[in-house]
Amino acid sequence: MSDPLRTPAEWFPDCTDEAIAPHLHWLVPRSISPATGRLIIPIQSYLLRTKHHTILVDGCVGNNKTCTYFPHWQDRNDSTFLQQLALAGVTPEQIDYVLCTHLHIDHCGWNTRLLDGHWVPTFPNARYVMARREYEAAQAASGDPDERTFEDNVQPIVEAGRAVFVEMDHALDDEIWLEPTPGHTAGHVAIRVRSHGIEAVFSGDIMHWPMQCIYPDWSLRFDADPEQARRTRRTFLEACSESGRIVMTSHFPLPSAGTITRRENSFWFNDC
Repeated sequence: MSDPLRTPAEWFPDCTDEAIAPHLHWLVPRSISPATGRLIIPIQSYLLRTKHHTILVDGCVGNNKTCTYFPHWQDRNDSTFLQQLALAGVTPEQIDYVLCTHLHIDHCGWNTRLLDGHWVPTFPNARYVMARREYEAAQAASGDPDERTFEDNVQPIVEAGRAVFVEMDHALDDEIWLEPTPGHTAGHVAIRVRSHGIEAVFSGDIMHWPMQCIYPDWSLRFDADPEQARRTRRTFLEACSESGRIVMTSHFPLPSAGTITRRENSFWFNDC
């Protein structure tokens, strides 16, 4: 799914028309709607199968959820997510772990589903791994009747005994580990992967738009700590440009995966 909700400047307060003008030839139509001028931001998760486990990284918006701030996310009834999982040959029962980069509705909405009026884990056999710091911050911010992400998507997982709280640098096994990347949220983590000599990273919401590679200081209006987010993003981009690891983004235009290269004092995202 995608969210063509706002213009670039509304998403990124530091963005200007002059800054994006030289890039419109590749931003339109994949990233900016030619009809409305609004930003197009895909929302997606990733299925990861290792020699040990079947893993879901984040879980999109979900169905039947309360989020009046984004009306098109409110009370959705869309089976596309589970259909795509089935097309990949995986049932919800086969997921071993759900790795949460952070606990915003567009990343943890499918943690739960509504069954007979109660929220239950969508992936009943999975352990839902979340940073303890992220959980505590989400819990402290809960209680908004117009945005029930914690109450609907997180607390039911805890009550079902499926939550696993970890440190922000937790290693799941010899192939998967977390990397602290705070700023967008207090306990945001990236998911690092190493297999057969190749490294990749699931970046979550370290960045939402390829223009943030060119302008790493552009923070999203929804970043909890914009200054920390800027520092985290620049450190992340520098590390990825030096290592050549594959970056799996959550919100970049499809195909959403690529590598980072340095361009003078900024960076460039190269689609795979």
